[in-house]
Amino acid sequence: MATDVILADTSVLLDVVQNDLRWSAWSQAALEIAARQGEIAINDIIYSELSTRYANIEDFNVAIESLALRHVPMPRAALFLAGKAFLIYRTQGGTKTGVLSDFFIGAHAAVEGWPLLTRDARRVQTYFPAVKLIAPD
Repeated sequence: MATDVILADTSVLLDVVQNDLRWSAWSQAALEIAARQGEIAINDIIYSELSTRYANIEDFNVAIESLALRHVPMPRAALFLAGKAFLIYRTQGGTKTGVLSDFFIGAHAAVEGWPLLTRDARRVQTYFPAVKLIAPD
């Protein structure tokens, strides 16, 4: 049975576009398997994070197209859920900054019921346990 949509996290996409020595082979293979199972999507946060690697929007859009990624805007329910999860993180003593994007991505997968292809599974598992993860062992 094919999955309709799989959300691809920034870490996996960066591995491929930057040809990361440690992770590019795993990430490329995981993207290929995911593409056979369904459509690979990115959201606004992933789009923004990935765009930092490109000098202009034209080159970036070519890269998005070559990776066959579909940009899906985040629904308000996911934005709200991300804020609530981040609040729990902070009230439980979470002090690391720059993590809000992880909550946006995890919440989007949770609200849509999509699997998340990621290398950063720990936080998603903790705050969005219903999300099916595609991650390295």
